[in-house]
Amino acid sequence: MSIGIIGAGALGSNMARLLAKSGLSATIANSRGPESLSGLIEELGPFIKAGTVEDAASADIVLVAVRWVDLETALGGLPAWNGRIAIDCTNPVAFLDPGSPEAKDPSNPLAAYGIKAIDLGGKHSSTVFRDFAPGARVVKAFNHFDAQVLAEPAVSGGQRVLFYSGDDVDAKAEVRKLFEQTGYFPVDLGPLDVGGPLASLPFGSLAGVNFIRI
Repeated sequence: MSIGIIGAGALGSNMARLLAKSGLSATIANSRGPESLSGLIEELGPFIKAGTVEDAASADIVLVAVRWVDLETALGGLPAWNGRIAIDCTNPVAFLDPGSPEAKDPSNPLAAYGIKAIDLGGKHSSTVFRDFAPGARVVKAFNHFDAQVLAEPAVSGGQRVLFYSGDDVDAKAEVRKLFEQTGYFPVDLGPLDVGGPLASLPFGSLAGVNFIRI
């Protein structure tokens, strides 16, 4: 089963590192084009190649690892999903410029962390994500802990726990298999409407949780 990664920031690049360490091939893409990823590709070796966003989106499993504010642009205009699996790795937050007035806004309890919550009008993030990827089988995952530790599933003599949720049983089974291949201990949080809000930053009760299975 082919794998694509849309987004090559901290989250997308560490996903690529995780896959490469596990001997799994993938195509990674960003908005700046394949040439901008030459350094990352040289670091990761033969398992990861750079492509266009369309190349990455054509894979059987597509990890979407872009900032929330870029999500609509990143997914807009792509070919029909036709039941391919889209892993929603996003969180509905905006990252603040440290020097901006917003970064010092006393009414924002998250300003100290350099982020602010985006108002989705009472919807949870995967509901909005589904609208941007019509026809995809959406699974929510890879969004609930620090991207910098993503490439290290083994820690303290155990496995990091990776939460996931989704509405399609077969899609979740494929994604669970991917997690197990990369060394994670997967925990199913149920359907998107239940598990999505639980594990989403900034207010999900499992957001930021880094459990280790010993």
